[in-house]
Amino acid sequence: MPDEEIDYSDIPEILDWSKAVVGKFYRPVKESLTIRLDADVLAWLKSQGRGYQTRINNLLRKAMESNVHRSI
Repeated sequence: MPDEEIDYSDIPEILDWSKAVVGKFYRPVKESLTIRLDADVLAWLKSQGRGYQTRINNLLRKAMESNVHRSI
């Protein structure tokens, strides 16, 4: 069915977007890779519990964003 044939008349118009969540369903594309880390760095990351790969990604993202903002 083409968009032109969809009946939107029974859907209320939303005027207040103040509580909208930006990027709620956004999932960035992930790539698999092999990385060599110092043993003590990896031990520290793993000692904080599950999700050490996510923590590595978050640390790298913060460093990237900090660097990007400095270069602007």
